[in-house]
Amino acid sequence: MSPTPDPGRHPWWRSGVIYQAYPRSFADADGDGQGDLQGVIDHLDHLAWLGIDGLWLNPITPSPNADWGYDVSDYTSVHPDFGDLDTLDRLVSSAADLGIRVILDLVPNHTSDRHPWFQDARADRSSTMRDRYVWADPAPEGRPPNNWLSTFGGPAWTLDERSGQYYLHNFLAEQPDLNWWNDEVRLAFDAILRFWFNRGVAGFRIDVAHGIVKDRELRDNPPAVETDPPDVRERGYRAEFNMHRDEVHDVLRRWRAVADAYDAPRLLFGETWVTDLASLMRFYGDGTDELDLALNVPFVFAQLGEEMRRIVETTEALLPAGAWPTWTGSNHDAGRFPTRWCGDDERKTRAALLMLLTLRGTPVLYYGDEIGMSQVDVPRGRLRDPVGLRGWPAEPGRDGARTPMRWNGDVSAGFTARGVEPWLPIGRVGGNSVADQREHPGSVLHLCRDLIALRRTSVDLHAGTYETLAAPPGVWAWARGERTVVALNLADTPAEWSTGSGTIAVGTRRSLGGVRVVDRISLEPWDGVVVERG
Repeated sequence: MSPTPDPGRHPWWRSGVIYQAYPRSFADADGDGQGDLQGVIDHLDHLAWLGIDGLWLNPITPSPNADWGYDVSDYTSVHPDFGDLDTLDRLVSSAADLGIRVILDLVPNHTSDRHPWFQDARADRSSTMRDRYVWADPAPEGRPPNNWLSTFGGPAWTLDERSGQYYLHNFLAEQPDLNWWNDEVRLAFDAILRFWFNRGVAGFRIDVAHGIVKDRELRDNPPAVETDPPDVRERGYRAEFNMHRDEVHDVLRRWRAVADAYDAPRLLFGETWVTDLASLMRFYGDGTDELDLALNVPFVFAQLGEEMRRIVETTEALLPAGAWPTWTGSNHDAGRFPTRWCGDDERKTRAALLMLLTLRGTPVLYYGDEIGMSQVDVPRGRLRDPVGLRGWPAEPGRDGARTPMRWNGDVSAGFTARGVEPWLPIGRVGGNSVADQREHPGSVLHLCRDLIALRRTSVDLHAGTYETLAAPPGVWAWARGERTVVALNLADTPAEWSTGSGTIAVGTRRSLGGVRVVDRISLEPWDGVVVERG
């Protein structure tokens, strides 16, 4: 059984639902084929209708877009494609009027090579900015300083011909890594956090939260071993010295102190790309002094069913006292869960949504999850993602999860003006849009809304404990709090399960809602139910 929540520390995100929007693909208000902040403002009513509490935006800061916003050239402004600071302020204010908090993306591992800090650092080895980045002399015969590899392929080092030194980049060469041993970098980011907090931003999702500090001695990474995950074995080295350093926790504790200095709770949500659950728990610190939420990568990439259940149970058992889990299926890097988990089978998508919104913890929905939006097959000629452009066809990249939101059944999907080509293809819309599904109470969209509404009113669902219950093969069942149970039949054959007596509050099929259950319930393949006992 999961620990009882601490009633003395219950910020909004513990009972709330977070919605991730990729701004360039959410809604285009000015008709240039790219989404913008005004487009987000224009659709806040959809988020309020759905019952969303927090809105996380992928990077909206100025960027040359070598990696679509994750190469930041100015941390305290807004990219002109999206609007300006006044537009951002109006978004924060308009969202607050609807009870929605705005969360921004923070990219602290690296800047753009166009950032003024790096431009200054590169211009002169004696620059005061030089030590804000990681530089090293060549190894013998001019080789890179060590064996570190970029996440995006090739060495993690690029030779700067002018100075004769290499600079580190764990991603693209256009994304030089910051030196987090430098106190000026730490002070600068303290100020960046305060700049946005002072404008009413409710928190940050922290990019590469596990990897911002590097080994001070720049030691070679050790070779991979047979027990390492497949991606590590394929790379040939464990990222032990260019990622996952213990000193990163000092930075997170520092940011926790900055966030906690505000009266209203500020959220720190880390992109913790670690595959070991015990290691993941360290990012919560003592449960209150580091991250509030940490991305659970093993869960994201698990198979829907037994493997996922084991990950949830292990996470619950390992969480420090006071810590809080988070669950998500889709995001801008991992792809869309209706395709990856569910094979675009609507029954499975409904079951997955019911699971995400009833586990103990904070659910994060990616734009389009609420309508079961699937991955789009983006042709080679329309790719924008540097990963896909480098790796095609073996690695098609991440664009398929970043395509425009489907607001209606029009040829432009209501994303942009008719006749305007969107920055990424929309794919086949059919009846799979917000407008179409709003008209049908039995749709995936209404199921999602019903579950969020139930979660909001049920103390069991937003604060109750988690306990796995005995169930027949293929059925995952759990108790939440005192009187709520959830059962999912994650199999292609019918099943029966002993629920005890109660009423189905929400089911994956709308016809199940309100049905009285006495002791046992019959579940069709991929049925799911939330039963309130009594």
